[in-house]
Amino acid sequence: MFRTLILSAAALVLAACGREAPQGAPDTLTVAATAVPHAEILEMVRPILAEQGLKLDVKVFNDYVQPNLQVDQKQLDVSYFQTAPYLDEFNKARGTNLVRVIGVHIEPIGAYSRKHKALADLPQGASVAIPNEPSNGGRALLLLQKGGLITLKDPKNPLSTLNDIATNPKGLKFRELEAATLPRVLGELDLAVINTNFALDAKLDPARDALILEDKQSPYVNFLVARPDNKDDPRVQKLAAALNSPAVKAFIEKTYHGAVQPAF
Repeated sequence: MFRTLILSAAALVLAACGREAPQGAPDTLTVAATAVPHAEILEMVRPILAEQGLKLDVKVFNDYVQPNLQVDQKQLDVSYFQTAPYLDEFNKARGTNLVRVIGVHIEPIGAYSRKHKALADLPQGASVAIPNEPSNGGRALLLLQKGGLITLKDPKNPLSTLNDIATNPKGLKFRELEAATLPRVLGELDLAVINTNFALDAKLDPARDALILEDKQSPYVNFLVARPDNKDDPRVQKLAAALNSPAVKAFIEKTYHGAVQPAF
């Protein structure tokens, strides 16, 4: 059933494109992804696309910088790991011009602790870690504001920084760390705001373990991303069709139990 649905979607895209792939391995598409859930979703569609003549070469990364740099430098074709605010900030900071192809899923970000069972249990001066880059750092602060731990000068600014904290009643002591390292240092902290892909990779269950979690209306959709010169490549569009198929939607819902949610 899953296979039939994905094949149909991919076939429709190929027919609509009516174009040949560029020279140089037209049957292969290299994709940069983080391990969970992105690479897992790609593994799910890999055999389906193989039957359609497209080989996926998935390169797994544990950071958010190298995937985009390698796509921009044409070492890889596309990336699948990031939200629109992160991509916009990356393009601005790095002078790149990567573009969104299609939205696939949402990973509600959560705050975790190995020392406390509720946000209310955090002591005065508690140590709190957030991701050290603008989009996810701002996203983390919005979540902590939602949990009543802080308030921000602009309560809706997705790029708020530590300097934008207006009130901090518990005197929380913040550390900004690379997102991928947060699960590894969780035991040393009172609280850490962790992206769901890294939480799942560390065997944390967002629905069970997070003390607070973004709700289903999160605007942070994860996108398949390409360059302007290859976003319309039939191979890219073929992958996009598969990633937005009913089969992938069912796979996400069955596999991640709300920790990852379809965005289509």
